[in-house]
This record gives sequence, C-alpha cells and structure tokens, in this order.
Amino acid sequence: MSKSNLKKYRANVEAKNFMTIMSVLVVGVCALAIGFSLGRLIPDEATAKITPGDILESATAKNDFDEDLFWNTWDYMVNDYVDEEAVNKEEMTYGAIKGFVNSFEDPNTAFYTPEETKEFEEGQRGEAFSGIGAELGYNADGQVVVVSPFDGSPAREAGVKPNDIILGVDDEPMTQSDTVYDAVGRIRGEAGTIVKLNVLRPSSQDRLDIEITRGPITIDSMELEFEGDIAILDVGRFSEGSLDQWIAKWDVAVEQINNSGAKGLVIDLRGNPGGFLDAAVYAGSEFLEEGKVVVGEKDRKGAVRNKKVTREGNLLDIPVVVLINEGSASASEILSGALQQHDRAEIVGMSSYGKGSAQRVQKLSGGASLHITVLKWLLPDGSNLDRDNVITPDVEVELSDEDFETGKDPQLDKALEMLK
Repeated sequence: MSKSNLKKYRANVEAKNFMTIMSVLVVGVCALAIGFSLGRLIPDEATAKITPGDILESATAKNDFDEDLFWNTWDYMVNDYVDEEAVNKEEMTYGAIKGFVNSFEDPNTAFYTPEETKEFEEGQRGEAFSGIGAELGYNADGQVVVVSPFDGSPAREAGVKPNDIILGVDDEPMTQSDTVYDAVGRIRGEAGTIVKLNVLRPSSQDRLDIEITRGPITIDSMELEFEGDIAILDVGRFSEGSLDQWIAKWDVAVEQINNSGAKGLVIDLRGNPGGFLDAAVYAGSEFLEEGKVVVGEKDRKGAVRNKKVTREGNLLDIPVVVLINEGSASASEILSGALQQHDRAEIVGMSSYGKGSAQRVQKLSGGASLHITVLKWLLPDGSNLDRDNVITPDVEVELSDEDFETGKDPQLDKALEMLK
C-alpha cells in the first residue's frame, strides 16, 4: 500500500471520535473473553478513590436508588458478620459494582477489577503468558464456554474444543452466578502445573474431565504461508499493541502475497475473537471498491453511521475464500460478512459466534475499568449482527472430533479445492 493511501486511511481513522478495541481475555493468562469484544477507548481517569457512594451518587440524586436499603445491608455485613476477618470493604465495593453491571445481562458489558484490567491490557499487547491458551465466553443460555482453543496451545493439545461448556474446574462445580472471570481465576496458574476442566461437549453430550498442563502462551495476530500458488493468511486476531502495529503487519503480508504472484487467497478467521474494529475495516478495504460499506454502527438513539472503504485496496482482483467457525467473533465477523455480502469472497466452514456490539473501555480510579456496550454493529445490508443473525457459510463444512484429533482439516481442504 502506498504511503499516501496509508496516511489517508489513518487520518480518516484518527478523525473519528473514538477507537475500537477488543475485549478478549486469554485463559490462564490474561484471561479472555469473548470475544469478543471491541470497544472504543476513551480513557477517563477518576481522581478520587472509588467508594459505593461515589458509584451510586447519580442514582441517588435521581431518587431511583434505595440508599437506606443499600447502606443498611452494607453496615450489617461489616458490623455483624460472624467472621470479622472476612470483611473486606474493597472486595465488597467491587462486588457491589459487578452486581449492578451484571444485572444488565449483557456478557460483553463488565466491570474489571484492577487485576483483571491489567491482565486484559497485557493480553491486548499479545505478550507471552502462562496458561492453557483458550478463549472463554458465554453461550445463548449464559453458560461459560470455550470459544476457541488457540492453535498449538496446551488446551488444544489436550483436546479442548470450541463450545465445550465448563461445568467445573478441578472438580469444583461452576455455579449459576459464576462469570468468565471467575472461571479464568480458577483456571490460570504457573507453567508446568496441571488444571482439570470438567466439561460438557454439546456435540455428543459427553461429560469429560480434561487435564491440561499449563504453559507459555503467545497469540500471533497473523501468519502467512503458501500451498502452491494459493496464499493462506491465518488471522488470529485483529489487535496488536496498537492499531498502527496491526496495520503494519497486515501491509507486510499483503505485499508478500502480491510479490508471490498468488492466484488465490484463503483468509482463515477460525477461532478469531476479534480486535480493533478499524483493523477489520482496513482489511476489508483491501478487497472492496471505494465507497462500499464495511460495517454500520448504531447508537442508543438509533442513529447509524456507516464505515466505508476510503482507500484503493491492493487485493481487488484475487479470488478469496474465507474460513470461519463458531469461534469467529466480533471483528472477524465484520470482515467475513462484508466480503460475503458484497460478493467478494465465498465463506466456508461453520456459522460464526454472533458478537455484534462495541464496548467503550472506561478507566476508573484504582486501576479498575468498565467495559460498557455503547454501539451495535450492522452488516452492509443493514441487519444486526448478533446471536440470531450470525455469518452463515456459503459452503458448510464440519470439522469432526475425529478430524480434530487426527489433525485433518476438511475446511481448509475445501477452500483450496474451490480456489484451484
């Protein structure tokens, strides 16, 4: 891509009000999530120490908060609970905040403690950690599930699969109130130690106990290889330390594809939980004509702003097949959906996850943070991207348990067959 085009694109991005960022936690490491989730980062550091009164002051002022109920309960627990050593006002404060945030029943909106915030930020940089190497999220019933184990990770090597429902960790059952972060806290640990996941595999209804030896985890954003004259670009996530760093890696891969004289391209988005939304828009712009809509953003008032192609792409003519599965979420769904709806690529694999919202990462005092859903995403045809409207492949190809265990990849084989 020319320097003028890159400058034009970055200027366009920087002119926007906020930047989109993924909210995913690598299990055992930096934890995970779901995905999924991208939000716009607007740091707003509070200067005072968080207290329940600070957090709830606005509600009290509007007379829609029962202050007596809250503080009476607080005082009873502080003064009367039988185990005085168990009284921890900081944990009570975080627990109270988590409680009302969770009451919105949006798994992508979450309050992070300082420790969880640190892990999230480290995970965004793609640094090496110790853990099992899997992403956790929620299924339609609100259960904690494995979104995807990373390639080459301890989780994948041990046989963990996408959609495995986590019933317990080390034989300690998950409860209805347990969140992704509760699971992460129990799963993570030092390299070389063993953790046992008690899971339910929906495809067979088998209950399994899977022992995993924790190890170092590094998440690569993308890898490029060739199968004859077909390029295979495996995009693991749409984030690096910054949007510019991700774009720089993408530009190198695109230049290599062009220089190779490749006759076709496979973009592998399987297990990709998302990343910077603008990274997906940038990638989509490589294949689509200027002016085409990549994604729409709808705010709480129903206003829609479309993100369109604003530059001349470098891969406008190469035939493309995109691979997706149940672990493809967020920004990976934006890219695959845009290429599919503009008839620029064929999609192979299984239906995507269905994560179609953006979260703003709001910094709070003490190192805590709030990831709050502020936008819903629309596909180019104007439909919502959500759990009821996922990206459906043009050619459905399942990756069976046997394929998984033997290392076969019928989905990739089909993509190569279509391009050849």
